[in-house]
Amino acid sequence: MACARGSLLKEIDLTKAQFLSLVEDARLLAQAHYDDDSRERLAGKNIALVFEKSSTRTRCAFEVAAHREGAHVTYLGPSGSHLGKEESIRDTARVLGRMFDGIEFRGFSQSSVEELAENAGVPVWNGLTDQWHPTQMLADIMTMIDNHDGPVEEIVYSFVGDGRNNVARSLLVTGALLGMNVRIVAPRELWPPADVVDIAETLAVDSRARILITDNISDGVDDADFVYTDMWVSMGESDEQWSSRVELLLPYRVTEQTMKLTGKPESRFMHCLPSVHDRSTALGQSVFDRFGLDGAEVTDDVFESPQSLVFEQAENRLHTIRAVLVEALGN
Repeated sequence: MACARGSLLKEIDLTKAQFLSLVEDARLLAQAHYDDDSRERLAGKNIALVFEKSSTRTRCAFEVAAHREGAHVTYLGPSGSHLGKEESIRDTARVLGRMFDGIEFRGFSQSSVEELAENAGVPVWNGLTDQWHPTQMLADIMTMIDNHDGPVEEIVYSFVGDGRNNVARSLLVTGALLGMNVRIVAPRELWPPADVVDIAETLAVDSRARILITDNISDGVDDADFVYTDMWVSMGESDEQWSSRVELLLPYRVTEQTMKLTGKPESRFMHCLPSVHDRSTALGQSVFDRFGLDGAEVTDDVFESPQSLVFEQAENRLHTIRAVLVEALGN
């Protein structure tokens, strides 16, 4: 069964032109946001937000975007529905599809969001799975375009950290789709899976993207316009993973020295958030108590520096998700 038109389950559901069109729509919507444009292109629409995982930016961005455009949302949290417990994903999809005009899903397995989309009969949007994070990519590319002079194909960015996680996979494939210069900088044990690399390399043939996967930090961040990292242990992984990840990833921590290795004083720092950059959270304090680290994947001086774009990225989740909703459901 085919997915409804307007669904977004992974980055390669979009062509390069479609991806950049959504980003441009988001940039226009961002301007309208500040100009107090009150048009309601989703008036009368109802959207279900289905969450297996906790969320700050994704939930808030979908809710505010929908409300801004006149739609209503219903939030179904980890304990707020029968999904996957008393009721199958297929059955839930067929119920929600009869009540809602669109469904957002944030959860664990990519197969779950795909099964939801195959059976709902309405657009389904992936707000994050363990494999892909397409709405984050739209916000990230918008942020890069807004902070770079020149065409998107000239942008150089480096992801430093766990190259297997959903953000690293998505950054690799997105850069390949758009013809960018994308590097994944990680210990060999944490390089992206072979099937993801194959997707990126296939896309790069047509887009002329430049792809580098390396464990050499100096090579990986040299000439980078943007240095990107993410938490060392992802949602859903056990707390016990911290010991092995710290040992593997400590050399890949983004510090002031890492930023200097780009050779570009104007290089910017990016992170999808949340971040362990100091001891102000329970997790940050735990990392300090166990490993003596004040911050983990990035030091606080980089996170709070003028080079940091992390909160611009967070805001751009709103504008890009709004563009996705308007494109799929707009009146």
